[in-house]
Amino acid sequence: MIRDFKAQIFCRENSLSKREIDTADPVWIERIDAFFRRTPILPLDGDPTEYAAAFEAVYPQPRHRRQYIDDAISKGTPCFGHKVLGSLIASGKVDCVFTTNFDPLIEESALSANAVLPVTDQVRPTVAAIDSSDRAMRCLNESDWPLVAKLHGDYQSIAIKNTGSELEEQDVRMRRVLVEAGKRFGMVFVGYSGRDASIMEALNSILADQSPFPNGIYWVTSSASRLLPAVAEFLEKAQLAGVDVAIVECATFDELSADIIKTVDLPTILFDRVMLGRPAPRLVPVKLPTAEARPFPVLRYSALLIETIPRKARRMTLAAPTTSAAVRELLKEKNCRATVAANGRELAVFGRDQDVLDALAPLGAGLGGEVALDPIADSWALGILYDALVRGLARRRPLIPRYKRSGHSIVVAAPRDEEDPERTRRNGQVLKKLRDAYGCALTGTVPGLGFHFQEGVFLKLDQVGGRWWCGFEPFTFVQVPRPNLSQGGNPDDPSAIDLDPMGIRSDRGGDPAGDWRRERWAQRYNKNWASIIDAWAQLLANEGGGDRRAFGLENGAGVDAVFEVAPVTGWSRPGHHHVYFDRSR
Repeated sequence: MIRDFKAQIFCRENSLSKREIDTADPVWIERIDAFFRRTPILPLDGDPTEYAAAFEAVYPQPRHRRQYIDDAISKGTPCFGHKVLGSLIASGKVDCVFTTNFDPLIEESALSANAVLPVTDQVRPTVAAIDSSDRAMRCLNESDWPLVAKLHGDYQSIAIKNTGSELEEQDVRMRRVLVEAGKRFGMVFVGYSGRDASIMEALNSILADQSPFPNGIYWVTSSASRLLPAVAEFLEKAQLAGVDVAIVECATFDELSADIIKTVDLPTILFDRVMLGRPAPRLVPVKLPTAEARPFPVLRYSALLIETIPRKARRMTLAAPTTSAAVRELLKEKNCRATVAANGRELAVFGRDQDVLDALAPLGAGLGGEVALDPIADSWALGILYDALVRGLARRRPLIPRYKRSGHSIVVAAPRDEEDPERTRRNGQVLKKLRDAYGCALTGTVPGLGFHFQEGVFLKLDQVGGRWWCGFEPFTFVQVPRPNLSQGGNPDDPSAIDLDPMGIRSDRGGDPAGDWRRERWAQRYNKNWASIIDAWAQLLANEGGGDRRAFGLENGAGVDAVFEVAPVTGWSRPGHHHVYFDRSR
């Protein structure tokens, strides 16, 4: 109700329609709360008088407040907790209920529970509000239980308490009933905030009796840290008066009721009725499948098992610390083929020792034995293995490795005009299975654009289930020209271009070949994909599997990166049998 009142005031003060806001949206909630933090219209959030002030600010007239309550109550239905409480009343387990609510859900639940009992066993509650408090007095004087006492009035009452002035004083006779009940019984407070000064004053007056709350006080709250100061002070005074006080944390009324129903001996007919109305549990037991799973695989992964990976690399020492990028740039200038990872003043290297030493002479490079590689613990070790694997998979094949910070790839090498015809023929034989799987040329130019394209795969090195895998994703790479501005080139000069295999323009203008690429792959369904994955697997791993070397070095010339790659991709199979696998098609 407070949230609804604040929303109405917010709309009124800002000339908004309530249809324009959503009180369930956290953004709007924060916006509304921020508004009230800036303005003195209402007490601060959490103030005991906040509810009364907000209600009176929206509905100044008592008749309008009664209408609001009536409209709200018409939408209410008993929850699981109400059904439990009604059954406890009907079975004589609860003598007296005091409530500050206006709705009839408690008495309706009790009457509904009585309806399933034999007439001789029915216990119907007496309902008393502030304008019929004489009923409550009679029940108290005659011990005629059960009683449902509505401290703020019934929704049908002419007098109901909502505003600050109304809540300051409690009806004398209803107050007496509350005080006398506190002297005779213990009390369980459920979902009560303690905002009403009149009720809290009455509860505190009970503590002056010789034997207040003889069966103790149980204050149920969602969080003990959120108790209002008036409540904390009352409970502290009760303890000093010798009352057994317990603060019980429970998230909702339904959860509390579910715990109570486990220990209370309700008549079977009432227990069954209550359990029919409980909310559906989120976790339910299920019967585990017992049939054997089918042995055949159903999904093929585009991933190759790396059965062994290099465990050591050459260690080289440097005269001064450097970075991997700086070392790679120097190797590139000297046309030295090697894979490196820098770690301060040391390098891990795959490649020919002498070639690397010559290229890195300006850095004072020297041999330092070997360094162990732990790709799980060291990111630099995983990086050098990733680089070496890509180089090894492309070596001695018509494939070109592409190294990017975002991820490496391999593309099919396009034939060159000056290439030896015999070599062109051999490359064609190597790529035949892949070309048949694609059903078209693996390299060429994009129609209408003239950009060169190459089929290829993105590569990834991952450990899954304690084993290393090389994942590969087929992709059509398009070389889109772009101005090489990083070197001071003229963006209008067609000779100053940098080819981006991803087909992404440097000016972030999108992928000009995107539509063509999508059309190229649109008609490739599962069967086509299976053939393409199989062809790439055979090409990357050799027909029969075996070693893939990054450099093919002779013994003693340096440390080579040797990977043993399985020729068969990963497969999955069902974890249990299902009728889906019995299909004939």
